[in-house]
Amino acid sequence: MSRAKTNDRLETAFDAGEDMGEFFDFDDPAYPNREIKRVNVDFPQWMVAGLDAEAMRLGINRQAVIKTWIAERLDARTMAHSR
Repeated sequence: MSRAKTNDRLETAFDAGEDMGEFFDFDDPAYPNREIKRVNVDFPQWMVAGLDAEAMRLGINRQAVIKTWIAERLDARTMAHSR
């Protein structure tokens, strides 16, 4: 079945309040953009101290702070370029 017909069936079923389960694969879900690429980054000590202080304040680890801040920056950049 073509993707357009499947989309039409999905929308019709949704509008009718029907069960949406047949349209999704719950046994093997896809997670796009989740592939991991390990990178090593060297930071000056003052940056590490700042990251650790923020991590402690938020109750998360240093890596989570780094990932969150980079994601926020990339999202902001994407939003700025889409205007």
